Amino acid sequence: MIVAYGFANLLQSVAAARTTVHHTFDPGLLLRLAGHRTYLIGLTCQVVGFVLAFLARRDLPLFLVQASVAAGLGVTAVLGVLVLKWRLPAAEVALLVLLFGGITALVLSAEPAPSRQLGTAGLISLVVALGAIAVSGFFAARLHGAPGSVVLGSLAGMAFSAAAVAARPLASADSAEAFVRDPLLYLLIAHSVVGQLLLGLAMQRGSTTAAVAAMDAAGAVPAAIVGLLLLNDKIWPGREWLAGLGFLVTLAAVVGLTRYAEPQHHHTTARDRGPAMIGAGVVPAQAASTGPRASTTTSTGGVGSTGVAGRRRPITRS
Repeated sequence: MIVAYGFANLLQSVAAARTTVHHTFDPGLLLRLAGHRTYLIGLTCQVVGFVLAFLARRDLPLFLVQASVAAGLGVTAVLGVLVLKWRLPAAEVALLVLLFGGITALVLSAEPAPSRQLGTAGLISLVVALGAIAVSGFFAARLHGAPGSVVLGSLAGMAFSAAAVAARPLASADSAEAFVRDPLLYLLIAHSVVGQLLLGLAMQRGSTTAAVAAMDAAGAVPAAIVGLLLLNDKIWPGREWLAGLGFLVTLAAVVGLTRYAEPQHHHTTARDRGPAMIGAGVVPAQAASTGPRASTTTSTGGVGSTGVAGRRRPITRS
């Protein structure tokens, strides 16, 4: 599951950098992304990760599964070094070690147990959350730069978190008929699509580090809390401290790694397609601000010393 999401991160971020920036809550963004072969391959990896995560939620607590989904970024960083020749200094290697340690602590502390059903109140809450997230996203899509990255990333994380909450009891369906007829299935799909769109918008803004940090926190923390309070998620007696420490270490390592999981290329927006300064070897500043999933760095792609800020892939973190 972690490896599948890691490949998805890498491939979809590359495709997202080649897609025109959107400033409206437009589902057409997903169709444009689907026009890239790289994105479709990444989406296939994402589906594999989604299926594995869904099966894991049948018996494993959400705090473990959601942290593992977020940990796919560590695999992305390693793949970037091996395939795209990204630089990974000693500090980032230390973050990968912390990530492995955090996941190990969660595995040791998580007690397998079947989920408790949400009930009518839970279903209504998910419906209300879907409407609130979608309406908020409609207005947040008008934000630009770092504020847009943070707000849209947070909303995407909330949508993926709600999808994970729906998936936990849904995975315990005792027959195919019960699975298809369960309204949780359609709430899961709806939250995942909304989250996918919001993340696609968030990664086209200026501050990817802020967007990814907000998304990972909003995607992991609420689901973990709901799972422990309402869905029968359990921790082995006496290991509560290990679970808490492992969760915090994993989340901190993921947020730290968002700065370094970055394909080094540029992205041109529709507004920025003007006469290029070919002789000077530079691109417009706005176009240079949309490479995937990066903090401000210096490009190594032969376009002078223009700084690039990246963004994350659009994934379904359900």
